[in-house]
Amino acid sequence: MRPTAPALAALCSLALTATARTAEPELALPERWDVSPPLLGPEDRAEDRSHAQKDPTFVFHEGKWHLFMTVKLEGRSIIEYAAFEDWEDAHAAPRTLLDICDTKYFCAPQVFYFAPHRLWYLIYQVGGKPDTDKMWVAYSTTPDIADPDSWTQAKPMLDGGPDDPREVGGLDYWIICDDARAHLFITSNNGKMWRLSTALADFPRGFAEPELALQAKIFEASHTYRIKGQDRYLTVIEENGRRFYKAYVADRLDGEWRPLADTEAEPFAGAANIRFPDGVPAWTDNISHGELVRSSNDQRLEIDPADLRFVFQGMLNKDKAGKGYGAWPWRLGMLTPAE
Repeated sequence: MRPTAPALAALCSLALTATARTAEPELALPERWDVSPPLLGPEDRAEDRSHAQKDPTFVFHEGKWHLFMTVKLEGRSIIEYAAFEDWEDAHAAPRTLLDICDTKYFCAPQVFYFAPHRLWYLIYQVGGKPDTDKMWVAYSTTPDIADPDSWTQAKPMLDGGPDDPREVGGLDYWIICDDARAHLFITSNNGKMWRLSTALADFPRGFAEPELALQAKIFEASHTYRIKGQDRYLTVIEENGRRFYKAYVADRLDGEWRPLADTEAEPFAGAANIRFPDGVPAWTDNISHGELVRSSNDQRLEIDPADLRFVFQGMLNKDKAGKGYGAWPWRLGMLTPAE
């Protein structure tokens, strides 16, 4: 039996809809980025001098950027805080070393507002705890992000002990929530990104066995975001060597991650697609441990695809020569899409 005209029209409509969905772009990434001058480096001070500023995490709240970062001090890696109105003034902003942990190693922070608790959360890694095989996945909270002395002392989200469900230690911990669950992403420096989750009502407890979220040529510092106006998520992950960032997209936080920009020649951000505007010296060819500017501060970690800006740690690869990893002189800068 030949289909009727209405049936043919319906079939054509379905075919066009399917084609449109298939052809829908994942996310328009910048083809090239402009590099700012170094925006923040170690503060010139008599005590607790740092030789590197690393791992930036930040929110814009009540007219100021609130920035948390790792600082490399003599024999210690800890978290430092600064607040400022404009990124151009970041280096001159007063600094505060957070007194939130009794070890010499607590770093790689992530900050966000967890609306169900009406509290700011700082997530970070802690090493040097006795009777632990893995680093703590630690957290501190405060009702007032502008008061660096108000953060609670470190508590373990996962304590690294015998009951810790992680199959591997992993590092660079990242929390993002959907409407039902909080998801913890971890990289293990062997081409694997892991995901653990817990019910939103149980956060920050209840994280169970890790699941392999992505296996690829990736290294560390995975950061995952909800894309504003789209029912999908973006994760960016650092690659080793001369550092650069790859990008993947998924329809769900527990879904399959598809590559968007995953080679050194065509990265999300790296030496191959950055440029230095007139007057800006070529101060970095590494794009390392960076975070995208968010369009909201809460646990959903939403980014606006029309306003992609990336704050990162950078340095020239030649300046690594003869130095151990902990001695590399990282500075913070920002990437903005080139016109």
